[in-house]
Amino acid sequence: MSVTHSPEIHAKLIERIPVVTGRGLHEWFDALDKGPGLVRCQDRSNWLADEYDLPQWYAQALVTEYDRRRRNRSIPAPRPGRV
Repeated sequence: MSVTHSPEIHAKLIERIPVVTGRGLHEWFDALDKGPGLVRCQDRSNWLADEYDLPQWYAQALVTEYDRRRRNRSIPAPRPGRV
């Protein structure tokens, strides 16, 4: 089952996660980093929901935000003398 939220609902879910779960986003991102190496978003959100007893919509929002931020990390500048 795929869960897709509008950008507005996603932003509201992300904003509420620290209040609802008692954990900041960085803590959830650390949990995802240390969790099993699942590739599919749905598998990772199911794992997160099961492992931490989260509602599925929060788990899905966390995985989506984690992936979005990971994609947007800046690419390191090349070292001098390298292209």
